[in-house]
Amino acid sequence: MALTPVITEENIKKVSEFIGNSQKIVLITHISPDGDAMGAALAMYHYLTALHKDATVIVPNRYAEFLAWMPGSNQIIVFKEMDGKATNILKAADLLFAIDFNAAKRADRMSALFPALNCKKILIDHHRDPEHFCDVIISHPAITSTSELIYRLICRMDGFELITKACAECIYTGMMTDTGAFTFNSNYPEIYQIISELLSKGIDKDDIYNKVYNTYSADRIRLMGFTLSEKMEILPDYHTAIITLSQAELNWYNYQEGDTEGFVNIPLSIKGIVFSVLLKEIDSKEHESLIKLSLRSRGTFPVNEIASEYFNGGGHINAAGGECYTTMEEAVARLKSALPHFKQQLNELSK
Repeated sequence: MALTPVITEENIKKVSEFIGNSQKIVLITHISPDGDAMGAALAMYHYLTALHKDATVIVPNRYAEFLAWMPGSNQIIVFKEMDGKATNILKAADLLFAIDFNAAKRADRMSALFPALNCKKILIDHHRDPEHFCDVIISHPAITSTSELIYRLICRMDGFELITKACAECIYTGMMTDTGAFTFNSNYPEIYQIISELLSKGIDKDDIYNKVYNTYSADRIRLMGFTLSEKMEILPDYHTAIITLSQAELNWYNYQEGDTEGFVNIPLSIKGIVFSVLLKEIDSKEHESLIKLSLRSRGTFPVNEIASEYFNGGGHINAAGGECYTTMEEAVARLKSALPHFKQQLNELSK
């Protein structure tokens, strides 16, 4: 059964043309790339390599260690660590793919280079309200992961036969991580049709799950214990859980990028909890205090609305992110001030 043709034929033709006319192609992700950003970028990298293109993946900063197994990750250039080399590659590119982000600033320091780049630019993303900084915009918020969009794009360009096992592993990883191992935003049949097609490429989905979710460090497990026992506040009247972690607390547990992955989902296993938020203090040279937020929910509670309205962020109905340049206390107060506006909806969904 053919998949629904989500991407317009016009955009399929433009992307095919741009790829055909290019040789040096760069794929970039948002800052602190997650499983979906890594999966989508690396999947496209493998596809372009199969087309004998000179493809390079550049990420703004270091990705989580539990994603380092992904095929092709050893070829990734980290801008923060090799900015000179990365800048030269970007300037020499014929084509740029912006993967899994909807605003130029999400590429961090790389975004300053965009206006001077002479190459064509293609955005592929699934977040709402994309900025128009690219020549082609493929943006479909109804699709649960950018990796799924990459799969659909490749297939629409008649590239299914060029999807290798490595490419399929990257696509599956992105789809899996952006749906919490298919526990949210994953209730429509075509996801599982795509999984079936990826399995035909020889992927071992159980092995991928273990590589992503069962290879954490002892420090990460200790941090999780501390977080749940000491840093989680339950607000019964609002069916909400709030977790806060300061930079000092993260440092105490030898925090590495990705160590708090999944923490925000845990309170949703508590009976009656509909909304869960993790607030994490981040070292920032530009600002005295930067708080990053991860928001998750059950049912139809729209965490993306809270993220966009109160925390300069966005995302999906059950999974979103945001940030604010305040103290932790001020960020928590802002979050709590939003809850009364959603109390009736939270009460209804908790039943």
